[in-house]
Amino acid sequence: MATFIGDYTCKVDVKGRIIVPMAFKKQLPADARDHFVVRKDIFENCLILYSIEDWDRQLEKIRKRINPYNREHNVFLRNFFKGTAELTLDNNNRILIPRRLLDLIGADRDVVLAGQDGRIEIWAADIYEKVDMAPDDFANLAEKLMGGTNNEPEE
Repeated sequence: MATFIGDYTCKVDVKGRIIVPMAFKKQLPADARDHFVVRKDIFENCLILYSIEDWDRQLEKIRKRINPYNREHNVFLRNFFKGTAELTLDNNNRILIPRRLLDLIGADRDVVLAGQDGRIEIWAADIYEKVDMAPDDFANLAEKLMGGTNNEPEE
């Protein structure tokens, strides 16, 4: 599984293409370096770019929990796949993001590609700059999530 680290400001050309930073491309498995899936994030105003390997892993998680004969599950699936697109890296390391998806997140010219473990978030640059937490709030959240109150030694 790829682990994407870092954030990179990129330009969207007039056709909606973005150059994938070489650092991200190097972190992909050799057999999955040119195929991606993109969709609108469920929680944030950004897009999620999945390597095909991670996309398959996400689908496997969903398939284990979904009953196709349950209406609520069907509504979830419909909305999960709504606007999803398969992307292929071209010979110049560019991906073509559908304009409708860029418009959904308010991305016009500058975007930030932010590594988030096995996936890449795509943000409108001006919005990404505002997505932040106060240092104390982040420290408290880290402590809550990682159980820092039980005095386990850090690695």
